[in-house]
Amino acid sequence: MKDATSHRWRFFRSGGFDQVRLDTPADLAALRTLDQKLWTALACPVTGLEFDARTLAYLDGDNDGRIRAPELLNAVDWVLQRLGDPGVLFSGDSLPLAALADNDEGRALHAAARRLLTNLGKADAVALQVADTEDLARVFPPEKPNGDGIVPALMADNPGVQEAIADIITALGSDADRSGEQGISEEKITAFFDQAALLQAWQARAAADDAMRPLGDATAGAAAALNAVRGKIDDFFNRVRLASFDPRAGALMNGEEAELVRLAALDLANTGDAARLPLANVVAGRALPLLDGINPGWMSALAAFRDQVVTPLLGDKSELSAAEWQGIVEAFAAYQGWLAEKPVQAIDVLDAGRVAAMVADGTREKLLELVALDKSVAVEADGLLDVDRIVRFQKNLVVLLNNFISFRDFYTHRAKAIFQAGTLFIDGKSCDLTVRVGDMAKHSAQAAASGSYLVYCDCTRPGEAKKMTIVAAITAGDSGKLTTGRNGIFYDRNGVDWDAHVIRLVEHPISVREAFWTPYRRIGKMISDQMQKMAASRDKAMEEKAAAGVGSAATKVETAAPAPAGAPATPPVPFDIAKFAGIFAAIGLAIGAIGTALAAVAAGFLALKWWQMPLAMLGVMLLVSGPSMVLAWFKLRKRNLGPLLDANGWAVNTAANINIAFGAVLTQLAELPAGAERSLTDPYAAKKHRWVWWLLLIAVVAGAVWGYEVNWFGMK
Repeated sequence: MKDATSHRWRFFRSGGFDQVRLDTPADLAALRTLDQKLWTALACPVTGLEFDARTLAYLDGDNDGRIRAPELLNAVDWVLQRLGDPGVLFSGDSLPLAALADNDEGRALHAAARRLLTNLGKADAVALQVADTEDLARVFPPEKPNGDGIVPALMADNPGVQEAIADIITALGSDADRSGEQGISEEKITAFFDQAALLQAWQARAAADDAMRPLGDATAGAAAALNAVRGKIDDFFNRVRLASFDPRAGALMNGEEAELVRLAALDLANTGDAARLPLANVVAGRALPLLDGINPGWMSALAAFRDQVVTPLLGDKSELSAAEWQGIVEAFAAYQGWLAEKPVQAIDVLDAGRVAAMVADGTREKLLELVALDKSVAVEADGLLDVDRIVRFQKNLVVLLNNFISFRDFYTHRAKAIFQAGTLFIDGKSCDLTVRVGDMAKHSAQAAASGSYLVYCDCTRPGEAKKMTIVAAITAGDSGKLTTGRNGIFYDRNGVDWDAHVIRLVEHPISVREAFWTPYRRIGKMISDQMQKMAASRDKAMEEKAAAGVGSAATKVETAAPAPAGAPATPPVPFDIAKFAGIFAAIGLAIGAIGTALAAVAAGFLALKWWQMPLAMLGVMLLVSGPSMVLAWFKLRKRNLGPLLDANGWAVNTAANINIAFGAVLTQLAELPAGAERSLTDPYAAKKHRWVWWLLLIAVVAGAVWGYEVNWFGMK
């Protein structure tokens, strides 16, 4: 192959910029010499693309979720080094084993591929396909070592070791094995048994100090029984002290009478309703009864405290003094302090005895042996992984290059680009430029700079929780009836249909044709709105006037005194014509001025020759629509794909324009099929509007006759 620095590049122009053609292995070999300023993109995300996810994962060498130019160049170098016939990158969906290079890397891949085909029962096959490596559980069975250092439970023959792996996963979580199963790594094994060592050291402190265990092995249970009633017993003795301090407090310390009345009205089968009352009746200087006169809500807990704590320490007692209670608290003080120092760790979800048994059985060493066994086949396993990598690169790498270094698939329209999510059908249009969106608010803020009319849709399927958001660019036709809330159908790249619901519009010019009619639509809308406002205002005024008249009449009937018999009626106020003369004059002047202006326009128009009249009408239309059309034309020429992709994490390196002609390809308008029959008769429209056409015909004929009589056409 000739020197890459002397490589002769070929470019094609589309989208307003030059794009490189990658058609031969020589183009790939010289790729590092191509100035990256000529690349269409310099980075793209690994999510939101219609592309093989595992290929993208192989390309993302630093696992940062993005593919950059250096990573793509490294992938090209890697695959060229291992192929003796790089031409297979441009043809077919299978990798012939004979195409592998005759060097150390190629021979290692050849051996790994043969081993894989044998394991798959295809020992005589001469080529590999992506389907052969698609299921990693077949390539890397979970019960066999695969070199990644992750040990799933199925890899262990010993049931005890399998149970230990499950326990560690419960406590610390799992790692994904190459087989797809969940397992544990050396890091998790080490972390688990380090925590177990801390737990055992903490337990050993209590075993070595008898002062921490006042009741020996029964101390733990006794401490739990003590802690269950400790707060309530402290509350009781504090109430007794207050009653001793002030006799008036005695009755108050036993609870409000209203609370007792409330309890009396309840069904006390559940004694928990009384638990808020004191532990026993409060009397100055009284000891705590342990058998009788106890709050029913605390009888069970107090009985356990008496049996497990009081009796072993003080003997059989029916009551407990404040001094004895303080002595019990002090006896357990060291143990309580030791409990508070217990290390809080993830392995606390497991029983302490189970953790101790795992340590005693040497489980740590057994697990580390499995990790070592797994890592011992790393070279062989990595070879199988490289087989999967090169098979996917053979099928997908050139496709990615033609959607990264150039946007060849997009601009030639021979295949959908990897960023095109599917096709949206809405409002009599099909939109091919659709992109998946993660954060709509963030995306729309940046994508608005594309200059395209954007429609954001939420896409759902009946009975499925899965939902996705897309944005579609309308690049031809007009906005029609597109509004927030409209519904359409979205077909993804697999042909699956989704219900599409419009949730946001970013409005920009769509076509010059739409711009021509925009001023007239605005004028029509303005007139319609003003007429509606005028009608609504007039209707409201009439309602208010009628209501006021009815109210005034009713008031007069209620408040007016009866007129004396024979008294003359109040004469009506005469109409003062002078008062309204100014108004009538102003209205007359306005109507006259408007009429004069219209007459002048009509006279000037009629003074034109017949062939000048269409030109005059055309000139008026251009005067009205021309500015809008020119402005739209300039904006349409600046439509740019870059912001639409940059908002998704791409780094588009050029002005990827979408001109008017290409926009008409990306958005298809509804058209009748070729050869279709069409009836122009609309029975409903004909019955309703036939008279309009007759009047128009009569007016045209009358105008022609009049024009001939006055020699308007210059024919006499």
